[in-house]
Amino acid sequence: MGRISGRAQAAVRALSPSDFSRIIAAGLADEHPLLPRTDCWLAEPVLCDQRVPVVFDEARERVTSIISRVVRDRVFRRVVLRVYDERCAVTGLKLINGGGRAEVEAAHIRPVEANGPDIVSNGLALSGTAHWMFDRGLIGLDDDMQIIVSRQANDPESIRSVINGSGRILVPQREADRPHPQFVRWHREHCFKH
Repeated sequence: MGRISGRAQAAVRALSPSDFSRIIAAGLADEHPLLPRTDCWLAEPVLCDQRVPVVFDEARERVTSIISRVVRDRVFRRVVLRVYDERCAVTGLKLINGGGRAEVEAAHIRPVEANGPDIVSNGLALSGTAHWMFDRGLIGLDDDMQIIVSRQANDPESIRSVINGSGRILVPQREADRPHPQFVRWHREHCFKH
């Protein structure tokens, strides 16, 4: 118990600050919004066999930068997932991969970037999709922990279809571990798209 297999360790590797900066810069660059593509489906069948030349050893520009970010508490994820029984509070799904790791993520109700604390009452266990929707304000919570869907969502019915049958988030057993109303209200007022 508590031992990580070699397979699980290989899934994640540490990045140096310079590698991380390059990845972020590449992902956020506006210069080339799309990767080059070949339009084989539009071309004559004979032209589809032509390949785009590949450069294998291209010299790349390196940028050095200093990043300032808030340090997150590593214990937060472990505690939030434990009190939610590794189950998504929105969908009710408990998915575990072959290495025994839960699919859910520990989401902050009031984000760290907005001075949200790393405490269990400011956390929710959410699947990747639910976490994405919550962070972008497409779903939120009312004071009774009912899940609310933004009117600005492009497909509200599909969102409603993944919400668990009760329409409320699944909450931890202990009252003290449940989402604090102050954080829920903050999310509704500052993140949720009314």
